[in-house]
Amino acid sequence: MARNIPVFGSRLRNNIVTVPEVISQCSGIRVFGQSIKSFLFSTDVAIIRNTNANAIIAVYPFTPQPVISNALILAADKPIFCGVGGGLTTGLRSLELAIHAEFQGALGVVLNKPTPNSLISLLKEKIDIPVTITVVSEKDDFKGRLDAGVDIFNVSGADKTADIIKRIRDLDANVGIIATGGKTDETIVLAIDAGANAISYTPPSTGELFKEIMDKYRAEE
Repeated sequence: MARNIPVFGSRLRNNIVTVPEVISQCSGIRVFGQSIKSFLFSTDVAIIRNTNANAIIAVYPFTPQPVISNALILAADKPIFCGVGGGLTTGLRSLELAIHAEFQGALGVVLNKPTPNSLISLLKEKIDIPVTITVVSEKDDFKGRLDAGVDIFNVSGADKTADIIKRIRDLDANVGIIATGGKTDETIVLAIDAGANAISYTPPSTGELFKEIMDKYRAEE
């Protein structure tokens, strides 16, 4: 029997970044009892505090720094998966960053594409939270990642995303898959139908959100 869902909000908190409703069709990934269907791809604390996404992927194009992960974990009111390198930042440094992130309360860590499989194996020995690897191409070494013990694939393959998901699913029906959903409901559904368990959503920038508000203010003059 269908039931109405009670909705509570406020006049001050009705302007939040909402993820596309279609993401609710995902199976979700259950991490320590928490079911996660939507990830917000952001390191903007203001946006992280004002979204209905289930969790945050905090990855950025700079050398990972504990002070950044500390600030994000402290500010967030939802689980965070922290980037810990894997390219220029690798080896023992990535391991130390991952251990620090776990101790600070991160729900998972994310490694970037150049990560060697040996580093995945090392992290699996030393930390007790999920290890996620980002993949961007059908040529990536999916089997090697699986053999190393990776828990979740983070698929970011642009228009090849669905094909990459299918290739991973052919190798392992149960591994967790997060996928970038693109900008439309149709591309999100394609990723879900291909086998994605969760979708990462890139929000508008603070500048874009401010522009909408300012345009509204100008129209009221």
